[in-house]
This record gives sequence, structure tokens and C-alpha cells, in this order.
Amino acid sequence: MKHLLATTCLALGLGVLAAAPAAAECGDVTIAAMNWQSAEVLASLDEFILREGYGCNASVISGDTVPTITSMVEKGQPDVAPEGWIDLVPELLKRGLDEKRIVAAAVAISDGAVQGWWIPKYIADANPDIKTIDDALKHPELFPDPENPGKGAVHNGPQGWGGTVVTGQLYKAYDAEAAGFRLVDTGSAAGLDGSIARAYERKEGWVGYYWSPTALLGRYEMVKLEHGVPYDEAEWKRCNTIAECPDPKKNDWPADTVQTLLTSTFAERAGEDVVAYFQKRAWTNATVNALMAWMTDNQASGEDGAKYFLQNNEDLWKDWVSPEAAEKIKAAL
Repeated sequence: MKHLLATTCLALGLGVLAAAPAAAECGDVTIAAMNWQSAEVLASLDEFILREGYGCNASVISGDTVPTITSMVEKGQPDVAPEGWIDLVPELLKRGLDEKRIVAAAVAISDGAVQGWWIPKYIADANPDIKTIDDALKHPELFPDPENPGKGAVHNGPQGWGGTVVTGQLYKAYDAEAAGFRLVDTGSAAGLDGSIARAYERKEGWVGYYWSPTALLGRYEMVKLEHGVPYDEAEWKRCNTIAECPDPKKNDWPADTVQTLLTSTFAERAGEDVVAYFQKRAWTNATVNALMAWMTDNQASGEDGAKYFLQNNEDLWKDWVSPEAAEKIKAAL
């Protein structure tokens, strides 16, 4: 998930969903849980709500972005992809929608999945003039490189991540080396996380690549730096995402669209109430970050996280479901 780079976000209508019959039988439902924490808990949440609220025989199966959406388009299974990172597969998505094999439900993360350069909130609060990447690069002393006294450090992700490539290109585009910063290879996801955790525990400066939603940002409050320029899609594709490109330009980092997808056959048989649930069910980065932080701290599974969310966020989820379903879900909890 975090490795993905946004391409062109498609405008997806919900008109097909509205045509689902009100009295249809939900029946067996397969829900794909992608192999990262936010997708795992969302799949478990959908399973619980469909089973307890609407009487579906719902089950969670393993999935991943490309194979799951491909299988939905070509084979009609699984029935639901709760967290589809659709910018990865724009052509496949368009074909599935055009051929009426899949339908688009709510944008699961309502404010979009976010990647970019971040600083700790305590640094942002103490230095209100730092809003953009350029602002941060004026202050290498606030973001010290532990291996090079007098230098600043921009922390990058491990090799193989799309975000790592973009950060390397932005490092060049914003002329960070000339500003006194070194680009630090943190080596792994754990190394990147550890660098943020150490900075927070010591109340030290830190700047570098990260993304949301994640459990780490639910535990450590970070502020995303602005890029100071509008997003240029052509430049993004030409050079910002190509490691070998020698002349990257400053650019904004587009948000990834994370959307729930249903197969058309499921939408047709599920019934109006079930389809309406998928049209409404969405949460913000802040909500899912906090939930994942609780899951990590308590070594909780997706199923545990779903129940915890339902027990503690009734004001949010009750608007997703019918009044009858809400009573059943509360009784099941």
C-alpha cells in the first residue's frame, strides 16, 4: 500500500449502486483483506456489520491490490474490496466500470491516503514559520544529522518503495544538499519508524518521508510539509517518479484515492440497505491512525480492532447503517 504512487484519479459515479433491489438476499459474501493493517481492520469491520447487521454469510479472504481488483473484473470474485488503491490500476478500473463488472462505492479514506515529507508537531509548534519543504531546508540546525555534525538530515524510506524514489527526486529538486542536508537511507520500514520514534522520545528534530494512514502517526503527531507549488501531473510522471531522471522539478505529492469496490453481481443481489452502507462507510486518516495505534499497542487483530471501533465510535458508524441494523450490531457487541 505505502509503496504505491498516485497516478490519475478517476471520477467514479455511484449511480449503478442505487439500482440494487431492496428485497434481495445478501447470501454469501467474500471480502478481501489486503496485507496491511488499515485494510485488515476495514475488512473485518465490513464482515461484522454485514453478518450481524444484515444477516449476510460474510467471510474475509486474503487479497492484495492488483490481483484482487483483477479477479473482481475478470472472475467476479471476491465480492468486496474494502480498501482499493485504485490509482495503481487506472486502466483495469476503467475497463471494469465500463463493462459493468464492478461498481464504485464510497471513498474509504475520505481525505485520501497521504504521502510526503513530515516534521514532528512539537517542531512545527515551536517554529510556526516552517510550513513548506523550502522553509524546513532553511534550518538544518533543527533537523540534525547524527552522523554529520553541522549537517541536516532528510530521512528516506528503504529501497524498492515508490515513495523512496520520489523523496530522492524531491531532495534534488529542492536542492537540499546545497542547503546543508544529507539524504539518509533508513534501510527498512522498521528503521524509518525507529528514526521517528527516537526523535520523538528525545524531542529532537526530524524531517523525512512518511505516509498516512499508519499506526505510527496515531502514536506520534506529525505535520506534513507543504510543497509550495501546485501538482503537475506531467512533471510527476516525467521525472519525479523516475530515479534516473536528472532534472526533477519541485512538485506537490498527490493524494492516493482509496475506494471501496463491489462486484456488480454482489451489488445487484445484496439489497438496497447493504449497498447504502457501502455508499456511506468512510473514515478519515485521523480516525484510522488512532485505531491502528490502539491495535499495535494491544497486539490486536483486525477482528479485535473492528470490535473496538464499533464499541467506541457509535456516533460515527450508526450513520452508515439502517436503524434496524444498528440495533442488531449493538446487540451483537
